[in-house]
Amino acid sequence: MSLETFLALVLFAFTTSITPGPNNMMLFASGVNFGFTRTVPHMLGIGAGFLSLLIAVGLGLGALLQTLPAVYTALKFAGGAYLVWIAWKIGTSRNLSDGKAGARPMTFLGAAAFQWVNPKAWVMAVTAMATYTDPDYYLRTVLLVGIAFAAVNVPSVSTWAGFGSALREWLSVPARLKWFNITMAVLLVASLWPMLK
Repeated sequence: MSLETFLALVLFAFTTSITPGPNNMMLFASGVNFGFTRTVPHMLGIGAGFLSLLIAVGLGLGALLQTLPAVYTALKFAGGAYLVWIAWKIGTSRNLSDGKAGARPMTFLGAAAFQWVNPKAWVMAVTAMATYTDPDYYLRTVLLVGIAFAAVNVPSVSTWAGFGSALREWLSVPARLKWFNITMAVLLVASLWPMLK
């Protein structure tokens, strides 16, 4: 892979990781509701889960799903249903959590597993592997795609949790928090629309 291609890959990884989507909407809401520190396992889970999905797609899972479109469709709709459930939980939340009352952010394993049903993650993984791998050096370029995403994914998504955490004090007013959470729930569901077509 040439340096020019690798830099294009890093730019692709950065823009797809930092732009709004289900992960970033959930991290923003988690930053507000739980704070940055309690959201760290969620961020790391996204990075690990996406990397595992990306490598699996590169090693043949993407090609397998193209031959079995019903399985791919089922994954998209399972992910969509799960996101609607998460949106409901966010939209009905009315209190900032300081670690009490049983409310908790998404876990590392939950966030990692979610990547496997996240429609945006699938689109990103399939596109990256189709665009940036070289058939002559396939395994090496699959690993380079993984390295590029690993380098930029967690720093990119952490900005959303950071923005949310920065708004915690302002959103400690119950009416503001209520409308923030409802807005985030609607945006989370809306982020599905382009991917479920």
